[in-house]
Amino acid sequence: MQDTGPLLTNTDFPPIARSALSTLQVNLGYLCNLSCTHCHVDAGPNRTELMDVNTIGLVTRVLSHLHIETLDLTGGSPEMNPHFCELVEQATSAGIRVLDRCNPTILVEPGFEHLPAFLADQQVNVIASLPCYSEQNVDKQRGKGVYRDSIHGLLCLNELGYGQPGSGLNLDLVYNPDEPTLPPEQAQLEDEYRVELRRQHGIEFNRLFVLANMPISRFGARLLAGNQFTDYMTLLRNSFEYANLENVMCRSLVSIDYQGYVFDCDFNQMLGLSCTVDERPLHLRDLLRDSGAARDLVVGREIVVGEHCYGCTAEQGSSCGGALST
Repeated sequence: MQDTGPLLTNTDFPPIARSALSTLQVNLGYLCNLSCTHCHVDAGPNRTELMDVNTIGLVTRVLSHLHIETLDLTGGSPEMNPHFCELVEQATSAGIRVLDRCNPTILVEPGFEHLPAFLADQQVNVIASLPCYSEQNVDKQRGKGVYRDSIHGLLCLNELGYGQPGSGLNLDLVYNPDEPTLPPEQAQLEDEYRVELRRQHGIEFNRLFVLANMPISRFGARLLAGNQFTDYMTLLRNSFEYANLENVMCRSLVSIDYQGYVFDCDFNQMLGLSCTVDERPLHLRDLLRDSGAARDLVVGREIVVGEHCYGCTAEQGSSCGGALST
């Protein structure tokens, strides 16, 4: 697979710094039951990288030590980490808001059928990927049968109250384009999703997040193979909106890889652009120093940027919470 990393490090992207730390985004590993064509993590069934129990322990200690408000769990399929439920229970019992970036097919995968009830019991906020409301488009991007299983998984969540008014169980969906284009306007597409999913399947959800695809890993390799990389980067750069810099996710979040190393975002993690301290990669252990000193390692520090950062600031903006401007 061709690597776009060397093409992204030399950049004139504006300097930005982290202003707060409210969210710990933790990648529990690259194992996934799917191999999606746009995946920036290059996740799949044959990946063996998983966060071990000792590193999970460091995560829980850092959550408490730095008074983190939100634990954002991602992967791969984060639920395939054998310590997923333990981590969720420890976080929710401490009053920490937990997000599960869920591929909904995992909810009906043999051996994981307990997950919907577990997530509801723990009141986990589910952010489920569904790149289109059309079966043809989803299966093209994610594999044959993925749409059917995704709908089944979402219906399981709906039956438990997810996405239903007044339930307190949030179900948000995520859209990614499959082509080298920017996503459409978020509010309009959300209305289309709501109408079509309700009409076709009776599915309810809270919000739709639209995300731009990053020119890294599988999607980046596709761009290079199709001689579309330069055009896509030109699109991202020409669509840059300065106002989006105030709301990019890296200003209040750090990303942790499966080994416990600290990055400014999940995309930097995949490019190996780690945060550093004393000229070495920053690790969770460093965040267990005196709480003031630990926060100083991440809050106020300049964020490592690259050409891919234009993907977060193009047009309406894109982050793990969807569009940055409306």
